[in-house]
Amino acid sequence: MIRSGLERLISFAARDGNRTFFPTSEFPWVAAVESSWRDILAELDGLLTRPETIPAFQEVSPDQARLTQGTDWKTFFLYAYGRTLEENCARCPRTVEILARIPGMSTAMFSILAPGKHIPQHRGPYKGVLRYHLGLVIPDQAASCRIRVGNDIRHWEAGKSLIFDDAHPHEVWNETSQRRVVLFVDFERPLPFPVSTLNRAVVRRIAKTNYVTSAVDTIKQLGERHTAKTR
Repeated sequence: MIRSGLERLISFAARDGNRTFFPTSEFPWVAAVESSWRDILAELDGLLTRPETIPAFQEVSPDQARLTQGTDWKTFFLYAYGRTLEENCARCPRTVEILARIPGMSTAMFSILAPGKHIPQHRGPYKGVLRYHLGLVIPDQAASCRIRVGNDIRHWEAGKSLIFDDAHPHEVWNETSQRRVVLFVDFERPLPFPVSTLNRAVVRRIAKTNYVTSAVDTIKQLGERHTAKTR
């Protein structure tokens, strides 16, 4: 009830309140991030040499088991709603530097989809953040690897960005024989004052919920477990 009221306020206050995808030209920081995409890819390549150290999404967030099973969707978190995953960030220092260019960045991770993976329709937890994807590893058959947000469909390109409102129902397909990896970022939605101040407070409050803190604790435990196995 509270969330729906906040989201109605955001839709009213934001000039783009009901948009699904956004022109990346509206966000000045995108060009700087895209110009460094190969630096991010180099650190990703290092992680992918040990894919067994990267947890499946439902391991991090068991509540998402309805969306995915097995190891076809893996996630390597750097930040979760403003919480820093220190060990993971230490493995990707250049990516961390680049992420600092994104105003209001709250969550960041590598999202890795296996060949043939489908993520069924779902929606994000809160309209006060927007989602950013930077294409890193994109299948050759790009048209068969796509995302639908509302009624709009887009495809990823290596080194290029997508920005969308994940509060709309959305769905993902990788109908190819190749892996797809994007840098996945949530950032505070640009809003006029004073709604922006209220929104920032809500995002910070979400960071303190059990849903987020338990996920962060799980990520740390998984990292420690994988580290112990490699010693």
